[in-house]
Amino acid sequence: MSGQPDEPVPKSKKHRKDKPWDTDDIDHSSSADKMYVQWKIESFTPSDNAGGVFTEESSFATLFPKYREKYLREVWSAVTRALDAHGIACTLDLIHGSMSARTTRKTFDPYILIKARDMLKLLARGVAVTQAVKILQDDMACDIIKIGNMVRNKERFVKRRQRIIGPDGSTLKAIELLTNCYVLVQGSTVSVMGPHKSLKEVRRIVLDCMRNIHPIYRIKELMIKRELAKDPKLANESWDRFLPKFRKRHLKTSEKTARKNEKVAAQTEARKAAGLEPEQPKKEKPTKKVYTPFPPPQQPRKVDLQLESGEYFLKRHEKQAKELQERKQKQAETTAKRQAERAEAFVAPTERAEPSVEEKRKKRKRAEADDTNRKDKPRKKKAVRFNLEDS
Repeated sequence: MSGQPDEPVPKSKKHRKDKPWDTDDIDHSSSADKMYVQWKIESFTPSDNAGGVFTEESSFATLFPKYREKYLREVWSAVTRALDAHGIACTLDLIHGSMSARTTRKTFDPYILIKARDMLKLLARGVAVTQAVKILQDDMACDIIKIGNMVRNKERFVKRRQRIIGPDGSTLKAIELLTNCYVLVQGSTVSVMGPHKSLKEVRRIVLDCMRNIHPIYRIKELMIKRELAKDPKLANESWDRFLPKFRKRHLKTSEKTARKNEKVAAQTEARKAAGLEPEQPKKEKPTKKVYTPFPPPQQPRKVDLQLESGEYFLKRHEKQAKELQERKQKQAETTAKRQAERAEAFVAPTERAEPSVEEKRKKRKRAEADDTNRKDKPRKKKAVRFNLEDS
């Protein structure tokens, strides 16, 4: 035993142990950037299935919209060939508008049916068959993000959905390049294909965009992370100091009050440091209400008003006729007001007539006569006062 005591282990790392199998000589498959390093996935072969043929048949079915029927009918032979290579049978039901996949006696991979189900879902959501077939690969996963019920206003929903795509698809292309995913925005869903870790990033970007957080903030963060991953010195350090911290512009009332109080406290401390007295907050004196021991007068009911005007005794069709007449009268007043506002734009402005030659001559003579009189008029001399006491 050494004389020095052992260093205390933090509670969060108490049960952590060394991983002797995780060494540098282990083969890792990495994507374009080193952010998404993952274990190499070995392909599943028929020899790996020691149990043999499945005892029961499993199947999945999914519906597709009407507008996809023509395309699916054209490419269904390619879908059948892709699934048949893995021992999966598929059926296209045009009457009920559904696609189904099921296992056969040739199926050897137990998870390939889940992959086939995801492929049919992607085809139903508008993904091309050449892209959807890639989901059958072991290192590929998919996620269908539902965004239809996140925004109630239709116009606001369309604007935020378009924000994911960006001008000429630039935002969508940036997301695909940074996350190594395929992203398709279709209707009220966003279909994503790529590695598992990338799917989480894309889901976060899409959901934040529908919550009115622009995708550019997340894209900027991903670009910084991509550059930081290239530096091996920062592998075991926190990246929080490099990542941008965006501040909310729309604050709650409590947050605004807290910021205001902090500002006032800072000003008070600054005045104390300068040797000045702190400013006293101005308090508005509330106006005193005149006290009356009597309660306010009771307001008439709707029935009382109808009794006074005689409307209460009218028949049903008479009431409807009266309401229709009042509505038409109100519409006529509004129409007349709008027409008057529109007509103002067509009213010709008042034009000033140009003075004639005779009027110009008279004006010039009058101006010359005024100048002559002003010159001939003698100037008044200022009176000089003498102080008798000083003399």
